[in-house]
Amino acid sequence: MRFSLGSARQWHWISAAICMIGMFMFAITGITLNHAADIEVAPQVRNVEAELPDNVLSDISELPEGSVALPASLRNWLADPQRITPPSDKEGEWDGVELYVSWPGPGQDHWLSVDTEMGELVYEGSDRGWIAYFNDLHKGRNTGTVWQWFIDIFSVVVIIFTVTGLQLLIKQAPHKASTWPVTALGFLIPVFIMLVFIH
Repeated sequence: MRFSLGSARQWHWISAAICMIGMFMFAITGITLNHAADIEVAPQVRNVEAELPDNVLSDISELPEGSVALPASLRNWLADPQRITPPSDKEGEWDGVELYVSWPGPGQDHWLSVDTEMGELVYEGSDRGWIAYFNDLHKGRNTGTVWQWFIDIFSVVVIIFTVTGLQLLIKQAPHKASTWPVTALGFLIPVFIMLVFIH
């Protein structure tokens, strides 16, 4: 499909406006990911061990084996007094004796296990901080379907931004002798590094 210079400019600035903040975030997190080993972060870990009330144990015991929705009584007891809040759509794995639930998220991990024979809850939650949160957004790790769709759509917008930028370069090249040497340099530098320094 052929665009005029005017439409290329229009697509270029619109795509730039849409992806500006995302490009800034992905550029910053590219640096933090590249230096992840140099950034020391002590995860905040919270552990809970508690005995479950009889009514909660009874509700769990009545569940069919397999993937199950968490009973309301369990959710209420986890929220108060334990201050544990699995996502509302999170299901658990129930084998007739143990109920296991895990819900990782960007920059954090959570899991709990309920042993109905012992009547005990074991929970562990860890939070690796804001840098890990944004790094995981960059990678799409444990971010859910909506964020993964955002990354895909964002990537398409960046491609539009790049292609329309190339079209503008083609139009401006006759008037600026440095256009193609600088563009070629932008291509050759990463290729040279890949061929010479990456083994």
